[in-house]
Amino acid sequence: MDYYEKALQLHSENKGKLEVKCKVPLENREELSTVYTPGVAQPCKEIAADSENVYKYTMKGNTVAVITDGSAVLGLGNIGDKAAIPVMEGKAALFKRFADIDAIPICIGTQDSKEFIDIVSKISATFGGINLEDISAPRCFEIEKELQKNLDIPVFHDDQHGTAIVVTAAVINSLKLVDKSLEKIKIAVSGAGAAGTAVVKMLLNAGAKNIVVSDIKGILNRKDGSLSEAGMKLAEITNHELITGGLAEAMKNADVFIGVSAPGIVTSEMIGEMNEKAIVFAMANPEPEIYPDEARKGGAVIVGTGRSDFPNQINNVLAFPGIFRGALDARAGKITENMKVAAAYALASSIKEEELREDYIIPDIFHPGLSEAVAKAVKRAWEEEQ
Repeated sequence: MDYYEKALQLHSENKGKLEVKCKVPLENREELSTVYTPGVAQPCKEIAADSENVYKYTMKGNTVAVITDGSAVLGLGNIGDKAAIPVMEGKAALFKRFADIDAIPICIGTQDSKEFIDIVSKISATFGGINLEDISAPRCFEIEKELQKNLDIPVFHDDQHGTAIVVTAAVINSLKLVDKSLEKIKIAVSGAGAAGTAVVKMLLNAGAKNIVVSDIKGILNRKDGSLSEAGMKLAEITNHELITGGLAEAMKNADVFIGVSAPGIVTSEMIGEMNEKAIVFAMANPEPEIYPDEARKGGAVIVGTGRSDFPNQINNVLAFPGIFRGALDARAGKITENMKVAAAYALASSIKEEELREDYIIPDIFHPGLSEAVAKAVKRAWEEEQ
């Protein structure tokens, strides 16, 4: 039985992956009167008198909303709000397992950005943070920006920043193994959507100088007047040599390939055109841009994917539980660039340098203390900024 069949069986037998449990006993009238009326009136009064008491008397301080419109789900595309529920349930389960955060999946039946922003803003009172998930680009940029402006709790689009944090950690450790410098290498990125844009920006912040981005139409070039506004913004900070062509041209003489795009679009011959000691992160899900055996056939020495059944899984689950744990513990109002960088370095340093191998450049999610280390680094970064 493969993972797809197992997943269908698991979801069918359990009717999903989540349930609601009460934290307190509710077995008699005295407990009922304390949990609900009349006793519950008193914490309500305390919160009405001072809204900060909501963190003292309710679930808000340890609860995150996992919210989508179903417009860009995994590698499945725009499958809608109902079809996105299994993924949001899974994300909520990961929050609980790896950071002891209570997360609520919310799938909203509109892909109108303004309406989506309005709905999320109006339901935010219950939550200590908002994890945006699987929202298509470029809408996701506006949605995250407007929500963070409207709200006083962290708003984090995981497909952008979670991916960028884990990729940056993987690049940091991989370059140690191949003895190359981030400032001197060429990086080819396939995919100019939410994840690709965030990866590029974070790598540039970390010190990268030479990044070339391509999408389905070819290499992004600031001389191309047909680019969208989001595409032009990305082109202005990449491809300084104004290279033209497609993905093959972008990958030529690159040291690192990062794929956040589509399955099967990279060949071993394209890997062969990269520089020696090539690093390949093919993260399209569930099918990567190139499978590890084909990438190694082309000459790649370090290969990672987004899948758990191959070594070097580049997976957001390495980052988002600890990031939100740290943000909630710090009572942060937002997740800053410094907090993201701190998370990336905490991830990278969780593996001792002498333990690094070609098939072990990023920790497994079950690595002891991983989420706790990320959380501490994120909390410390927030406190240092205040």
